[in-house]
Amino acid sequence: MLEGMTVFWLIESRNSRAKTMNTNKSYAAQVATHLAIYAAGVLGVLVLVIYVLAFFAGSAGSSVNGNAINIERNSITIALSEEPPQLDSTRSTDASSFIVLAHTMEGLISYDNNDQLIPGVAARWEIRDDGATFWIREEAKWSDGEPVTAHDFEFAWKRVLDPATAAEYAFILYPIKNAEAVNQGNLPKEMLGVRAPSDTILEVDFERPTPYFDKLAAFNTYFPVREDFFESTNGRYGADADMLLYNGPYVLKEWVHGASMVWSKNPFYWNDQKGFLDEIVIAYITNDVNANLNLFKDGQIVQTGLSAPMLPTAMESRWQIDRFMDGSLFFLEFNHRPGRVTENLNFRKALQLAQDPNELVYKVLKEASYLPAESLFPVWIQGLEGAFRKEYPPPKHRMNITKAREHLELAKAELGLETFPPIVLLTGDSSLSLLAAEYYQELYKKNLGLDFRIDAQIFKQRLAKMTSGDFDIVMAGWGPDYFDALTFGDLFASWNLNNRGRYQSDKMDSLVRIAQSELDPQKRMDSFGAIQELIHEDVVIVPMYERGVSFVVDSRLKGFKRRSVGPQVDYNYAYISDQ
Repeated sequence: MLEGMTVFWLIESRNSRAKTMNTNKSYAAQVATHLAIYAAGVLGVLVLVIYVLAFFAGSAGSSVNGNAINIERNSITIALSEEPPQLDSTRSTDASSFIVLAHTMEGLISYDNNDQLIPGVAARWEIRDDGATFWIREEAKWSDGEPVTAHDFEFAWKRVLDPATAAEYAFILYPIKNAEAVNQGNLPKEMLGVRAPSDTILEVDFERPTPYFDKLAAFNTYFPVREDFFESTNGRYGADADMLLYNGPYVLKEWVHGASMVWSKNPFYWNDQKGFLDEIVIAYITNDVNANLNLFKDGQIVQTGLSAPMLPTAMESRWQIDRFMDGSLFFLEFNHRPGRVTENLNFRKALQLAQDPNELVYKVLKEASYLPAESLFPVWIQGLEGAFRKEYPPPKHRMNITKAREHLELAKAELGLETFPPIVLLTGDSSLSLLAAEYYQELYKKNLGLDFRIDAQIFKQRLAKMTSGDFDIVMAGWGPDYFDALTFGDLFASWNLNNRGRYQSDKMDSLVRIAQSELDPQKRMDSFGAIQELIHEDVVIVPMYERGVSFVVDSRLKGFKRRSVGPQVDYNYAYISDQ
């Protein structure tokens, strides 16, 4: 999932990745070391002691007065970091859209509150080497009371793969037979390996064995769309609240663009184990962490994330602080298109060698919840028997300015340049993004004499520029779509439209194909190990950090969780209690 906005693993093990991390002693030691470094250099030993005591002993839960919770209406008020560009599940790519869609829509398969796969619209399913069958439950309804059928999935998936849709997530359906050929315009969509022989049966043929297809089917791009309603919107499907038909726990009752949203309980939703709240109000849309903290303090929203400087305030207020690694990786992504300076390998190597992620995290960002990134694959990724990065250690990176300058001179000669032109660094407009961008601007000026020009954009404009290639380097991020190494491993395949820099490598494509279809677990993991090496050798990206999240929640709200896979914030199981 494209980062669209924004420690430790969650002690309470809110997700299966966290559980894995919690049993990984080496990783625990690593995090403890990182925390110690941070505390010594930023907050001091005293704060560390207080922090750890609060962490393990637990502080008094916050119970604030205000509009955050309305018991009579069974309603809560929240903030959203970004407004969704649109809410067509066949085209959505950003975190904010995924949050809204995860509460208003449901696919064949869903996740329970322990991050285990459970039946969604499909009451049951069967996955074979050559395909899969899903049996649609008869009680699943759209928000107008009409049944959700297998035809709704067939229509949605064909729309995703239609070249005219230009769906950036089309690649995630490529395990379906003929999907890639359809998406590239080489076959008609009628040739796609999906069919609905009846309203309650969906048949899927695979291009190659895909034993993880159940994980894919839980992803937003696999959500259904009803054809007759879609056609009635005249090209505005997903643009407004009344331009959507819903089949999840909530419906979008109101959408004031740029200002607010209201979700109300869907009376036709089939599952009484989800959607306990009658109303969820998004009264604020802002990525300003300080503004959100003030809203929480004033009792206007039920939860908010915390940056490192906010931790003392949270502890003084005796709020219960929850934490987890959200699974996301952030990196500098190069534009590999012809004609760009960043297409040159020696230029990229120079930038790789002239930076240190540890310096970025500990001296600049100063976020205790972050880890310096070492690989395309975050620490939570699993290998054959344990942590992937333990079984396949990433190449060691060491800052070397002398070698960096040598590579820069080679690049200058290869490109036939007397001096390098200004380098455009595309970034978001959050305070954290700007802080990191200014760090790189100063760093590369000092170490390499390069002139970096910062192009800060709101998310919608940044996404447009990333897609069109209007950048030299972009500060990008990726969050997991499903519980498998492939959710990161295929990111720089040539056919993946989320490969914004348009990196192309026959070797990379071959390795990704193995990872997609190889049934031998050892050979499959070996391919991920080779991808990790290639990312480093070709300097496809420069890893920055892995993001962790510290956050506080109104103590009256129960069942709320943050997820690594699925919506970043999840209220589907949340309810209000004074106990």
